[in-house]
Amino acid sequence: MSVCYIVGAGDCPFLSVKKELGDIIIAADGGLKHLEKFGFSADIAIGDFDSLGHVPNGDNVIRMMPEKDVTDMYAAVEEGLRRGFDRFEIFGATGGRLDHTLANIQLAALLAEKNVEHRIHGDGYSIVALNKSSVSFDSSFNGYISVFAHSDVCSGVTIDGLKYELKDATLTNTFTLGVSNEFVGRESRISVEKGTLLVVYTNK
Repeated sequence: MSVCYIVGAGDCPFLSVKKELGDIIIAADGGLKHLEKFGFSADIAIGDFDSLGHVPNGDNVIRMMPEKDVTDMYAAVEEGLRRGFDRFEIFGATGGRLDHTLANIQLAALLAEKNVEHRIHGDGYSIVALNKSSVSFDSSFNGYISVFAHSDVCSGVTIDGLKYELKDATLTNTFTLGVSNEFVGRESRISVEKGTLLVVYTNK
């Protein structure tokens, strides 16, 4: 499965990019700086480039107007979807402005609704959204893991293999039942039957 790597202008303490044939790297505005810092180049650069401070040169640059209805990160994801990618690894999408972080969490929910595999990688944690689906972790994972209802209600939530397990539970977006669970050195799985569930976990 080919991977669309997207790098935004948010906090980006690391880049875990293993580009193979068929993969693509998209810089969303100031994500170009992060790519240069870690020794990567962008196949496509997209945005209004207010964060970058200048419009880069090249045929691979898609310039957007500052007055627009979508964020640069959203536009980058749209470009990846338009090109047929169904796996996204996203960096530089958290930290900095809280409103942009929240917008990118909404973007994860959108990808989940489209049944597109994705991860948003932050400083010490990663985020994945589930919509009528599941995510599994092998026994090497450690640290904390939390689940939150992004929809008003998430039903049929099941957690197996973590310190605290659930079976066919209902979570709402106004109660924090799913916060601060823990990996315990065994394979684990989280699933939801109805609604969009956010999973936040300690990344490797």
